[in-house]
Order: sequence, then C-alpha cells, then structure tokens
Amino acid sequence: MTDYSEEQRNELEALESIYPDSFTAVLSEKPTTFTITVTSEAGENDETVQTTLKFTYREKYPDETPLYEIVSQENLDDNDVTDIIKLLEQQAEENLGMVMIFTLVSAVQEKLNEIVDQIKTRREEEKKQKEREAEEEEKQRFHGTPVTIENFLNWKAKFDAELLEIKRKKMKEEEQAGKNKLSGKQLFEMDHNLDTSDIQFLEE
Repeated sequence: MTDYSEEQRNELEALESIYPDSFTAVLSEKPTTFTITVTSEAGENDETVQTTLKFTYREKYPDETPLYEIVSQENLDDNDVTDIIKLLEQQAEENLGMVMIFTLVSAVQEKLNEIVDQIKTRREEEKKQKEREAEEEEKQRFHGTPVTIENFLNWKAKFDAELLEIKRKKMKEEEQAGKNKLSGKQLFEMDHNLDTSDIQFLEE
C-alpha cells in the first residue's frame, strides 16, 4: 500500500532544497499547502515576469492531482494567466501517479521565459513599425509629383503667366510713379526756399 504522506514529505524536502529562495514553508499541515514563486529569466531592461503558485496536496497525491492556483503575478496579462492554468492542468494529468510539483514548476518556468521572449519580439516589432512609418513620412516629404513633359509644360505656362503679371504690375507702378515724380527743376520752381535751405544746411 502506498504511503502517500511519506511521498509528500519527501517531495517537500526536495522542493525546499531545489527552490531555497522561492519556496515558502508549509502554510498548513492538513492538507499540506505551500507556495513557490516562479520567475522568468530577465528580459529587455531586466524586465521579468513572475508568478506565485500555491499548491495543496490531496489526500491520495500523487495518485490524485494536487490543487493549484496563482496567488500573485507580475507583468502577466489575463491571457497569460489562463495559459498557465491550462498548462498546469495538462501537466498534472500527464504526470498522474508520480510526484509532479517540480515538473509543474519547470513547465511554468519555461512558459514565463516564452512570455518574456514574446514581449521582447512584440516590442521589437512595434519599434520596427514606428521606424517604417517614420521612413514613409520622410519619403512622402521629399517625394513630390513625378515630372512628366505634360505637367512640366503646364507648370511652365503657369509660371510664365505669373511672371508676365508681375512685370505688368511693375511697369504700371513705374508709370504711376513717373507721372507723379517731379524733376529737380520742377521742385525748385515750386518752392524757392529750397536753395536757401541748402545754403543754411551747408553753413551749419
């Protein structure tokens, strides 16, 4: 007859030595409950994802699956949490009859590393996308309308017409100014004080 409590005790001792920093001592004796914190390898900017798993032995564990739940997590979204729970279910079923906590924790560890890689890949994709968009904007800025004979002739006709208009305006202005502009003699004849004001200016 299987001594379940003996198997459970031996596994607990092994887990304590395998996970000295992340294993929390038994939270309750009957049933035996404990937690193990699983952390991914550091990603970009030393970012890690982490989860604390709580395990409870059933009376006939390992012939029965243990109870498990996620009691805390860091940098994981809801989909990731759901995926981890599914992974634990699958691994527990596959390993029924054997002590399995180490196997479950290792599977979650791998999953967390995958999640960090996905975050990194997603960030790189977003960065590349932004760079592509910036390049496109830059191209648009420098990329005008392609020149064809047809649109060049249209532009030249417009340009010449504008030039002609500017010349006409200038000539008109000069004509107007010419009409209103008095010669030195005309100015002198209109105002005899101009010669005396010049002399005064020189004397001063």
